[in-house]
Amino acid sequence: IKSRFAEGMKIRMLDLSQGGRGFIEYMPGECAWRAVNAKGYMLIHCLWVVGKSKGKGYGSLLLNECIEDARKLNMNGVAMVTSEGNWLAGKKLLEKHGFESVDQAPPSFKLMVKKFGNVRSPSFIGGWDTKIKKCSRGLVIFRSDQCPYLDDAVNILMEAAKERGIKGRVVDLKDCQSVRELAPTAYGVFNIVYNGELISYHYLTKKEFIKRLDDLQE
Repeated sequence: IKSRFAEGMKIRMLDLSQGGRGFIEYMPGECAWRAVNAKGYMLIHCLWVVGKSKGKGYGSLLLNECIEDARKLNMNGVAMVTSEGNWLAGKKLLEKHGFESVDQAPPSFKLMVKKFGNVRSPSFIGGWDTKIKKCSRGLVIFRSDQCPYLDDAVNILMEAAKERGIKGRVVDLKDCQSVRELAPTAYGVFNIVYNGELISYHYLTKKEFIKRLDDLQE
């Protein structure tokens, strides 16, 4: 975390004493931990509002903090990877604030961008199929230290794989460059691949993981 702050990362949190539960995390695109070409943009890693804090405008409040920071730094705009599936914010809030989709990637990712002028759009890295096919045998988990949930997620997966007699290995993504070069999805920091097939890019319970394995083997 200290290294990321040195690269320009910021985390802004809602005031817990006022009942707010949520935060936004973002950093300059050239240092961001997503498989995106976003130099010159501020890239949002996480925008998270939960529980009773939802529906009170906190998401907009946090998003505007990021937009204002990007303007003060004379950046090209703000970008965020979204998904209509789990683990990432959807695009609706961003669209309300003038963001538009400029790129998409499987299985359900969109690159949403708010530009501050007539500037070049960011883009996804691509090459997903080639990266996935390199993991053609057994279970391969791509993980990083970017999210505190990931250690628990890896332990669950490796335990389940051991019970099933499946060989598993973990690829540690130690910096933003390795995320761009190795990650088989645009999410970047966490991916589960089994025998050359993407299982998930987000946390799975043991039961969910076993079900997905069974579905592949049917």
